[in-house]
This record gives sequence, structure tokens and C-alpha cells, in this order.
Amino acid sequence: MDTNNWRPTQGTEPTMDNSDWRAQLQPDSRQRIVNKIMETLKRHLPFSGPEGMSELRKIAQRFEEKIYTAATSQPDYLRKISLKMLAMETKSQNTMSNSVPSNPGGPSNKPPDPG
Repeated sequence: MDTNNWRPTQGTEPTMDNSDWRAQLQPDSRQRIVNKIMETLKRHLPFSGPEGMSELRKIAQRFEEKIYTAATSQPDYLRKISLKMLAMETKSQNTMSNSVPSNPGGPSNKPPDPG
């Protein structure tokens, strides 16, 4: 009895080539993603004037291109970008919360109540 009958078809099934998903992604979709990255960068990185804005755009485009090249599928591409943006948001929130005093009602000179 030959139990290896299923193996030859495994290699001959059509597999999605890594370039297929890239061909299906419209250029305007990539541009929208670059714009979203730009929005996030503007909220979290200091910039000034047209030069600063141009630099942010270059950063966003390089980042998107790097993820686009490394991703294995469109869901992988979107997931990687989303995770990076989320990490930036979280890091920024943690930085903000660390700079806020722990007692926003004002400092207290009273010692803690022993019980």
C-alpha cells in the first residue's frame, strides 16, 4: 500500500507567489498607507516648516517600502504596518504618562496614614 499518493500533488498545487499580492495592491492604496504613516509621524515626531514635512514624507515612504518589500502577503504587510504604528502610539502614551505627576491633585506633605 502506497501512503505517499498525496505528496506529488502537494508540490504541484498553485501557490501564491510573493509578487502576486503586490501586483494586486493598487498604487493609490500604498499612497493612502503612506499618508496614514505620515499622520502618525506628525503626532509623534517634532518637525517644522516645509523641510520638516518633506523629511517626514521621506521617512514614511522608506518605511512603507521596507515593509512592502519584506511582507509575504497583503495581510502580512498591513499587520506589520499596523503593529509598528501601534507601537509608536503606545510608546508615546507611555512617555506622556511618565512625565505627568503621579498625583495630579497636587503634592501632599502629609505622611501616609499608618492604618
